[in-house]
Formats: sequence, structure tokens, C-alpha cells
Amino acid sequence: MPARVDTSRASRIRVLPPLLASLLVPALLCGCEVGPDFHRPVLAAPGRYNEQAPASRTASSDTAGGAAQTLADGADLPGDWWTLFHSQALSALVAAALRDNPNLEAARQALREAQELELAQEGTLFPTVTGQVLRARQEEPLSFEEPGFPGQQAELFTQYNAQLNLSYTFDVWGGLRRAIEQFGAQAGYQRYELEAAVLSLSAGVVTSAIQAASLRGQIAAQQQLIGFEQKQLDTVRQQFQLGGATGTDVATQQAQVAQAQTVLVPLQTELVQTRDQIAAYLGQAPSEVELPAITLEELTLPDTLPVSVPSSLLVQRPDILAAQETLHAQTAALGVAISQRLPQVTLQATVGSSAGDIHQLFSPGNGLWSLVNQAVQPIFDAGQLLHRQRAQKAAMLEAAAAWRNTVVGAFQNVADVLAQLQNDAVNLQYALTAAQAGQRGLSLASLQYRLGGVSYLSVLTAEQTYQTAVITLIRAQAARYADTVLLFQALGGGWWHRHDLPPPPPGLLSSPLP
Repeated sequence: MPARVDTSRASRIRVLPPLLASLLVPALLCGCEVGPDFHRPVLAAPGRYNEQAPASRTASSDTAGGAAQTLADGADLPGDWWTLFHSQALSALVAAALRDNPNLEAARQALREAQELELAQEGTLFPTVTGQVLRARQEEPLSFEEPGFPGQQAELFTQYNAQLNLSYTFDVWGGLRRAIEQFGAQAGYQRYELEAAVLSLSAGVVTSAIQAASLRGQIAAQQQLIGFEQKQLDTVRQQFQLGGATGTDVATQQAQVAQAQTVLVPLQTELVQTRDQIAAYLGQAPSEVELPAITLEELTLPDTLPVSVPSSLLVQRPDILAAQETLHAQTAALGVAISQRLPQVTLQATVGSSAGDIHQLFSPGNGLWSLVNQAVQPIFDAGQLLHRQRAQKAAMLEAAAAWRNTVVGAFQNVADVLAQLQNDAVNLQYALTAAQAGQRGLSLASLQYRLGGVSYLSVLTAEQTYQTAVITLIRAQAARYADTVLLFQALGGGWWHRHDLPPPPPGLLSSPLP
């Protein structure tokens, strides 16, 4: 018996060196990662956004929303930029939307899903161990009858089996690590999609609140104008009774009153729809929420606008960063596709026990084990893996082109907003002048008509001019606030200063462009 044990031990010793070699060689090769390494795309950022550098200060007007704004080049954006309007009601709306909006919650869960999938993929670098317990009842048929034992019955027996199974894939070519990198990039994409959703939601709430305030101002102005025109109708009727006006004048003024009322009704409808949109941003039905009636006069136009330098835009805009992560994922996927064309080395091991009686399952002599180390190399697949690799390379180049297109669109977006800021400030000056002149013209025409100095047609023309001018003025005032929101949104919204989400990757906002 001792000699038998020694022989088995010697046999295991002889097998050990090639077994260790079969395990160590793939392990030593696991430092290799096929496929291109991802680097942030190189792009020479322009020195300025616009063809002609805009003025550092906008025009000003002596009216609500008419303050001059200074463009501070290179200044940073605050994460809660909406507080710069100094409206507690507006800030409360944004806070409620960020807390309760269902689309934002969906984006948060999409990020959580992507992060969990990345963690799951990291598990592929470790062995998989499973346990198995089996009880089998089996019948073995007799292949022939022995002489002297006719009609012998088939053999019935029970087998018990308990074992541990280990499976491990050697990441020889780095395909598993490339897959982890791909899932990590997809998690990064979802993170910046969440940032984009936060920015879009906050900008949507503020813009809708400004639009609602503008509509309230337009409605109030239109109601005031209707009241004035109703008084004009009373004056024309008196003139008609005294013989100083014709029936045509009376009918014309009646039509003018009705026309002014037709302008009022769509404004009221638009205001209701805008408030309903704000309620939707808050994740509520219109009947479930009471919204504050914010006016333009309650808002403060920020006097200093931070304008990031163009190179910073590449690491501030969530859409650019999301496109970058898409390119990262496609680059890593190319490495996965390349690795699939190379030999796949795996290790499978089993250890356990098998017996015909459960009480003997773990008795000496019933143990079993196996160790299989294999490499599988695709030899012929009619070019499937090759063409998938080429398709993945095309997908990577497509993602690179999409990133460049996103960057160009971002520069265009900021340039458009900067030009809009300057031009809308000038336009407000003209709108204010027109409204003031229209008001004086209407007052003079009304007075002259009552004194018989002009025809009623002059009054009607003055009414129409003033009506257009006052509505244009209110819209021009609202445009100044809305332009400010657009600029904050175009520059990325300062998400890197918030703390409600994980911080950006180390060095993202401080590393220079390659």
C-alpha cells in the first residue's frame, strides 16, 4: 500500500511541470491588449467663437430687462446659474423639477444600470465557481443473456454526485479588459447624458417661466389697450350722436375692439399651455400643482455673464463629452472584435465525489477531479469575424466624425447666442423707442380727434401702431432674459460645480488640450 501511494505521488510530480507551464504561459501573456488605445480626440480650438469678436458690454435701455451685461471672457459658470436671476420662486421651481421630474429619474436609473453592467463585466477577469449536487436513478439494460440465467432483469442503481466546477478564461489578448473599458465608456456616456438632461430640464423650466412672465405682460398690455379702445368706441359713438362721426367710424372702432380681443385670447391660451409645460417639468399634472405667477419685473438680469474660452467648451458641454465617451466605447469594442479572432485560452477544473449511497458520498476513494486547459482558434468562419472587425472599425470612425460634428455644432451654438445677446440688447432700445413714440402718437391722435382736428382713420392707425409696439417691447424684454439662459446652457451649465452627482474624472477639467 505505501508503494502505491508513492507511485501516485510521483505521477503527480511528473505531471506538475507541464501543467504549471500550461497555466503560467497564458497568465504571463495577459498583459497584452490588442486594438487601439483611446485618446481624447485632438482638435485645435479657435481663439474666439464669432467671426468678429463681440463687444465686451451689451447696449442698455431704461426699462425692465434693459440693463447692460458685461461678457467676462474666461470666467467660470456657477452650477446653480438660475439663482443669478435672484428670484426665489424661480429657484424653487427648478429645485422641484430636479427632484421630481420623471425623465431625470429615468436618466439616473440608466446611469445606475450602466454602472452595474460595468461592474458585472469586471467579474469576467475572475474565475467562476459553481457547486453541483446530483442524485440520479438509472437503469442499465442487459446487452445479452448469460447462459443459465434466462430472463435476467436489467440493473437499477442510484448515483449521488457532489462537485465544484471552476471555469476561467485567460485574458491573453486583453479582450476582456477591452470589454470592461467599453462598458465603462458606456457608463460615462450615460453620466453625461444625465448631465445633459439636468441642463436641459433646468433651462426648460427657467425659459418657460420667462415665457410665462412675458405672456402675462403681453396680456396685461393687451387688456389695457382693449380698455382704451373701448373708451375710444364710447367717444366715437358720442361723436356720431353729435354728427361729428359717421356710422362707418363707429363700425370700424367696434371691429378694432373685437380685433384686440382676438389678439388677447391666443395669448391666454399660450399662457395656460406654458404653465402646463412647467407642471410637466415638475412631474405633476396641471391640476396637481400651484405655480407662482412670476413677472418680468421680479427677475433680475445678470449684469456679468461668464464666457468660457473655446478650448474649455470641449470639456464642459455634456453633449461633447457624451460623444467622446461613445467614441471611447467604439474604440474599445474594436479591441474586443480583434481579440475574438485570436486563440481563446480557458481553464476548466472539477473536484468532487461520486457514490451509490449518499452516506458514502464523501468517503475516501470516491473522490473525482479533472483539469482541462484548452486553446480554441477560429480556423474557418467564412470571414464572419474579419468583417465584424472591419464593421467595428467603421463604427469607430463614424463615432469620431460624430464627435467632430458635435464640437462644431457647439461652437456654432455659442457664437449664435453671443450674437443674439448683442443684437437683442440693441433691439430692445429700438422697441422701447417705438413703444414710447407709439404711446405719444396715440394720445395726440385721440386728443386731436376729440377736438375735430384729424379724421378717425388717424386714431385707428395710431392704435394699431401702439398695439404692435407695446407687444414687441415686452417680447424684447423677455428675450434678454431668455438669451442669458441660452448662453448658460450653451456653455455647459456649470455642472462640474454641483455635488449631487459623482465628480468628473480626475484631470478632466484641468488637463490641457492635446
